[in-house]
This record gives sequence, C-alpha cells and structure tokens, in this order.
Amino acid sequence: MKAEGRVVLDGERRASENMALDEALLISLKEGSPPTLRLYGWSPSAVSIGYFQRVEDEVDLERARELGIDVVRRITGGGAVYHDREGEVTYSVVLPLDFPGLPREPLSIYRFIGQGLVNAFGEMGLSATLQGVNDVAVGGRKISGSALVLRPWGILQHGTILISVDPDRMFSVLKVPEEKLRDKIVKNVKKRVTSLRDQGFEGGRGDVVDALLQGFSEALSARFAPGKPTPGEMEIARSLEVNKYGREEWLFRGGRR
Repeated sequence: MKAEGRVVLDGERRASENMALDEALLISLKEGSPPTLRLYGWSPSAVSIGYFQRVEDEVDLERARELGIDVVRRITGGGAVYHDREGEVTYSVVLPLDFPGLPREPLSIYRFIGQGLVNAFGEMGLSATLQGVNDVAVGGRKISGSALVLRPWGILQHGTILISVDPDRMFSVLKVPEEKLRDKIVKNVKKRVTSLRDQGFEGGRGDVVDALLQGFSEALSARFAPGKPTPGEMEIARSLEVNKYGREEWLFRGGRR
C-alpha cells in the first residue's frame, strides 16, 4: 500500500521566500500536514549558505549585490550553493518521522531519499549513483547535492538538480580560499561537476519535474497528489520570511568580523 502525500509544483520564488516555505512545511507536519514533495526554482538567482557557515567567508556580498543575486542562510547544514535561475530545479522533501520506511540516522535518510533522485535520472535516460554522503553522480561527476535537517517530529531534505552549470559565474560570487587559486578551482569544478545538458539531456524543466515526481514516488512508495501550501502554511512562511530569512540578523548569524 502506497503512502499518501502531496506534490507542490511551485515555480520560482526569491531566496528568503523559498527557505521560509520549506521550513513552514516542516513546521506544519506537527499539525498534521501531509508528506510533501516541493519542486521549485529561484528568481533572481541566489546563493544559499549552510546553517553553520559565516556568510562573509563564503560569499562576495558586494559582487552578489552588483549582479542582483540573493543571499540566504538555510536551516540545513552543508556548504554554500549557487542557485542559477535558468540552470537548476530544486526539490524539497518533507516527511514525518513515522513515514513508512524512513530511517532515523542521517546517512541512511540521505540514501533513502537519494534513491528518488537516482530513479529520476534513470527516467531521463541517465545512469546515476549515490556518491559520498549526500551527492548524486553521473559518470563519476556530481550532478546533484542535498542538505538535511531533522526535528523531533520530521525531516526536511532539499537539494538541486543541475540542468546546466557555469562555474565561472558561480565563483564570481562564491569565495575561494586563495584568490590566486581561483582558475585552478574553477577548472577542477568543471572536471568534477556535470549537468543534464552536459550529459546530452535535451528535455525542458517540465520533463525534469515529471522525472522527479516519478522517481520519488517509486523510491518512497508514495502517491503524491497535486496540491498547494495551505493558507496556514503560507502564513507561517510569511512570518518566517519577515522575522527570520529576510533579516540580516539571520544571514549574519554568528556575528560580523
């Protein structure tokens, strides 16, 4: 018997709104909201940093402002991620702890949900494998990365699927340890990271979304019915955006240097 869930095909939102809505869906599990798969994009392009990072160490904030790129802190861990408006589809999976088959240990959760991504790439004609703790690779090159947070009542995992990748633009806003090594780092990323376009996939965003829905449905043994965030969830999201994700106090958590 398949578990019942909801898929939210959400289009593009600004960075603070995206992160607020992901957390709102997680919070709402406590009130009985259904397991949710959300598929979305970013407008404008953005950088998200992990919960434990210092934004000043990771992002050239002046360059980001010049380029009109949003910067936001996630509640999930991991590293800084550049989210290109045209170059990716982002997913979030929000599940209660009693979801059938959901492990309790983080590495096992990554594998449980990561199988949905592997299945999705298979739907797009690509042979993908789980790589490391939280990545998915095609031909040994990273094509998707994820981040996770656990709460006493549920989990949120979100991540990116690269349709195309532009390391030069990415590292125009992401800082590198030593400026003199920038060219070397960019070349290394081009060798280690790939995208759907690099792999010859010619479909559109809708095809990627369809593949993700099918892949997660199979991996999680769930039936995701089309849905939208409830008015209550949107109210929580608006409050989180105003009082948390849209505030410098959150972005500069840990203080400025």
